[in-house]
Amino acid sequence: MKQRTICAAVLLTALFSCLACANKGSTAIANQQTSSTQGAAGELHLKAPDGWVTETPSSSMRVGQYKLPKAEGDKEDASLVVYYFGATQGGSPQANIDRWIGQIQQPDGGDSKAKAKTETMTVNGLKVTTVDVTGLYTAEMAPGSKTFHNDANYRLRAAVIETPKGNYFVKLAGPDKTVARWDQSYNDFLKSVEFK
Repeated sequence: MKQRTICAAVLLTALFSCLACANKGSTAIANQQTSSTQGAAGELHLKAPDGWVTETPSSSMRVGQYKLPKAEGDKEDASLVVYYFGATQGGSPQANIDRWIGQIQQPDGGDSKAKAKTETMTVNGLKVTTVDVTGLYTAEMAPGSKTFHNDANYRLRAAVIETPKGNYFVKLAGPDKTVARWDQSYNDFLKSVEFK
């Protein structure tokens, strides 16, 4: 009973924090798995740029979900998702970078790893590892679905944010032109990251 009360209090605190931050243009990425990460105090905060559409996360592993409206001439919007799987879950930064690169094929049959741009930076004391790669997007539509995207001229920008509670994963995918439209906003989004 005491554990349920504590979990409920933590979830309510996270909800009120999100509501308070929403009024200021900032998003508190509340950890959905509070019971497994009680050792580290704080939450990940990111500021969603103007123009992004906040969506309700479609699974418990998604702690933030946004639609980035399409550029003129593109048929689809881009999608950005922030994932959190738990304190020791989700794999290493390099394993994720390699997996994301593997979701993009080159039209000429070349090596996506050779074309991918990776970078590691520190933002507000947090290590952030990023990847940016363009080509044919072939990621699975949903985990375990056995159906895959087959989207030409797509761009994938992704990041692993290392925090005291574990890694958070940011994945932006969409038509190249649409993702390019939001380049500066995406960079600002990553640079707004704080853990407090």
